[in-house]
Amino acid sequence: MIKIMSVNAGSSSLKFKLFEMPEEKVITSGIADRIGHEDAIFSIKLLDGTSKKQILPIKDHARAVELLISALIDEHIISSLSEIKGIGHRIVQGGKYFSHSEILNEDTEAKIKELIPLAPLHNGAHLTAFKAFKNAVPDAGNVAVFDTAFHQSMEMEDYLYAIPYEYYEKYSIRRYGAHGTSHDYLSQIAKETYLKNVEHPSIITLHIGSGSSLCAIKDGKCVATSMGLTPLAGVVMGTRCGDIDPSVMPYIISQTGKTSQEVYDIFNFQSGLKGISGVSNDTRDIEEAMEKGNERAIIAAKMFARSIANYIGQYYVRLGHVDLLVFSAGIGENSSTFRKLIVEACKEALGLDLDEAKNLEYVHGKHGYISTKKSKIPMVVIPTDEELMIAKDVVKYLKLSD
Repeated sequence: MIKIMSVNAGSSSLKFKLFEMPEEKVITSGIADRIGHEDAIFSIKLLDGTSKKQILPIKDHARAVELLISALIDEHIISSLSEIKGIGHRIVQGGKYFSHSEILNEDTEAKIKELIPLAPLHNGAHLTAFKAFKNAVPDAGNVAVFDTAFHQSMEMEDYLYAIPYEYYEKYSIRRYGAHGTSHDYLSQIAKETYLKNVEHPSIITLHIGSGSSLCAIKDGKCVATSMGLTPLAGVVMGTRCGDIDPSVMPYIISQTGKTSQEVYDIFNFQSGLKGISGVSNDTRDIEEAMEKGNERAIIAAKMFARSIANYIGQYYVRLGHVDLLVFSAGIGENSSTFRKLIVEACKEALGLDLDEAKNLEYVHGKHGYISTKKSKIPMVVIPTDEELMIAKDVVKYLKLSD
């Protein structure tokens, strides 16, 4: 048995799972959530099946790694960090360099760093986590698993932008997408569990969290995805604006005197649910504000749901038909409120019918159909497991075996 740590550093979270491979047995798992907040949450599952949870300030991803490393030893989950033979890191942006996972070395690290402008909320956080683990577990091999790899199957007319072609040729400006590891996993589980008898399945996967993306998948391959050159594009997100008229940037600059970088940072860090609601980027805070009648929170939630519904409609047309609609990730798995808003926004056009009781029931790891038999497109909740996909690639690329 080989112990493999999978690390999934999101824009405001750090999820982790420690596996015994190749058995795919989870030894422990947990999350540092709401990173950057004073009331952040660190939770880890103990060997007896219980969980230990702390609410405390977590300044950044480096601090989250410190908490994880300490907990592994203090809670006697492992006796020594040397037991961990490999560590896999989810990397959002691989740009033109990576069409598959790679061993993390100086060259890989330099290229990931170079690509930070294409994933400003993520690639830097990934490297922070990588360096922290490298220092703590120096003998373990490290593998980078790229979110962009799954989307390499898109056709040129789906990933090109309608700008002068030379910018693609010279600077590789194109749609790369993100969350590919998740979308790949969801499509595999959807086929194995819900579409066994469908020869050529067409699926729309909704990875909806602080960062959100949709993917149109045909025969297990990405046809189209909502994020673009960077994770800023696509639907409304926690702090990102999503698709926007490009002229908004020069107009804001002309009116405020801000630099282009300042406006770009606003689009990435101060927009989306946070910018519209004025409350938070966290849907749990948004829901609480909605219950109190906060009109801006209500508007933000409706904008979020409508932007996702618009992409669902677009991908329905792109695929020709849809065999399954899959909800996943932090919001998709856990917020019955936001799932209902999304379904309501496109139910008339697509004939969706939500099972209210199942929608309320299937949260916090529960999975299954949330649609009634009357729904023209079946809808399911599938908890994503990017960490398992990452662990498999660690074993593969480090060539580890018992």
